[in-house]
Amino acid sequence: MAELTEHQFDMEGYQLHVIPTKKFKTNVLVIRFLAPLQRDIATRRALLSFVMQKGTKDYPSERKLRTRLDELYGADLNIDVSKKGENHLITIRMSFVNEKFLPDENSLMDEVMELVQQILLKPLLEENVFKSEIVEKEKETLRQKIESIKDQKMSYANMRLIDEMCQNEPYATHVHGYLEDLESIDGQTLYNTFQSMLKEDRMDVYLLGDVDVEETKQTIGQSLSFDRYPVHSSSLVQSPSESKQGQEVTEKQKIQQGKLHLGFRTQTTFKDSDYFTMQVFNGLFGGFPHSKLFANVREKHQLAYYAASRFESHKGLLLVFSGIAPEAYDKAKEIIIKQFEEMQKGNFTDTEVEETKRLTIHQLKETFDHPVGIIEIMYHQVLANQKRTPGEMFEGVEQVTKQDLISFADKVKLDTIYFLTSEGDNA
Repeated sequence: MAELTEHQFDMEGYQLHVIPTKKFKTNVLVIRFLAPLQRDIATRRALLSFVMQKGTKDYPSERKLRTRLDELYGADLNIDVSKKGENHLITIRMSFVNEKFLPDENSLMDEVMELVQQILLKPLLEENVFKSEIVEKEKETLRQKIESIKDQKMSYANMRLIDEMCQNEPYATHVHGYLEDLESIDGQTLYNTFQSMLKEDRMDVYLLGDVDVEETKQTIGQSLSFDRYPVHSSSLVQSPSESKQGQEVTEKQKIQQGKLHLGFRTQTTFKDSDYFTMQVFNGLFGGFPHSKLFANVREKHQLAYYAASRFESHKGLLLVFSGIAPEAYDKAKEIIIKQFEEMQKGNFTDTEVEETKRLTIHQLKETFDHPVGIIEIMYHQVLANQKRTPGEMFEGVEQVTKQDLISFADKVKLDTIYFLTSEGDNA
């Protein structure tokens, strides 16, 4: 595939990344605000992502804001909150038609940036704070979102695994915050958090599409010009050198299908030279249909409704998920751990390694086929302070050997086993 060129500029208090490409008919703008994950402000930052979408000074309702997006040839706006490693991110995404495909001469880019400027610099306020009516309504929306995770048992089990595994680490902070913190938030406290985000967060702006680099720099520079004094930068974290050595936590609820989740410490993140080894290891262990977890836990022994693994690129965690019958706990745990030990012993073939590398590269290429995917990979590099071209990433995967995987497995340590089971079970 053709190499993507990222043009990076130091602007007034933020980084601008322009990625020109003729591959897509739409342009994508992503603005990302980064602060450290902190328990005391997580709920307010999560609430901000809802309130910011409900109107601006010139478009003083959600309906008027959405009507304006429709007028911009169906531009799409989304604001959300997420965590990567021990960083809490508020992200504004806008996708809009490339004006080269439009009949008139108006600059759609200018109009899009005018709307973004509204969201950031002219929010919908009353007496210089966020409108209490909107804040209270969105507090209820956030409350429902936080409570809904209890009904999504796989997500709930993953959250509880991280609670136990990363206790006393920032990574355990819940991305959408906490119910008990909602009550104390009002229009003033939320506006203070908003101002802090604008002035102090690390801010990165991405524009990807068929654009002129210098024109884009000028347009965005004019629209996003305000006083910033960033105090936050990406938190480069490393897993503690000591794991909890397979501590077991059991929780009981009124459920029929048990959730058995295991957390491993890898000591590897995106910045490290063996990051690509971790990608291939995960694929062979539990990331693909030919993986050891899928083939043995699910297919051969039929102990799980599903069994898979994934890794967290900026925290160095390898996580295993499985859905099992409550009475299958001991057997399923034994077989999952056995598959990990098989990886440590090198009990896999060169053919399996090559197949996993091929699928990993294919997955990576699919990510590069989507504008947001490209921006996400480039933002990984910001977080890790590690520059890699697509070609270097493919080559990194290609060079992984069987011995690399065995060496990598040797430093991975099982930390926590979490089991969500039925109340009637004695596990």
